[in-house]
Amino acid sequence: MTKRLQKGFTLIELLIFIVVVGVGLAGILSVMNTVVKSSADPMVRKQTLAVAESLLEEILLKGYAKPSGSTVVGFSSGGSRALYDCVDDYNNYTANPITDVLGMSVAGLVNYSISPAIVVASSADFTGVAAKKITVSVSGPGGTLSLSGYRSNY
Repeated sequence: MTKRLQKGFTLIELLIFIVVVGVGLAGILSVMNTVVKSSADPMVRKQTLAVAESLLEEILLKGYAKPSGSTVVGFSSGGSRALYDCVDDYNNYTANPITDVLGMSVAGLVNYSISPAIVVASSADFTGVAAKKITVSVSGPGGTLSLSGYRSNY
């Protein structure tokens, strides 16, 4: 008797190959789908961060305490943001949608808001130095981002 050399695959080997390749392809496509779906998220997060940084910088550039003789009222009392002269004026400030200093709505930022309210609190984090912690939270399409900064009396 002569032995015949077999060439090719059996039906079972071929079916196992198809199943393994199908599962691998499904996994790769699901990962690719997730990546493509969230590819715009970095831009949205960067925009949210830019809004929060801008407002935090605006607040930190204001005085630590109310200047003597100032009659400006803060947000809680209905004051105008253009007139705020100290960090305390921003306490509990919210805006929906985002507005500039004059209260005009900023085009392109209608899906963003300053929420929850800005918190200005005295802080004991610095030894011997009076400081106020300012926390700005901006909500946008990608979620809420919070930034904190400190303003001292020096």
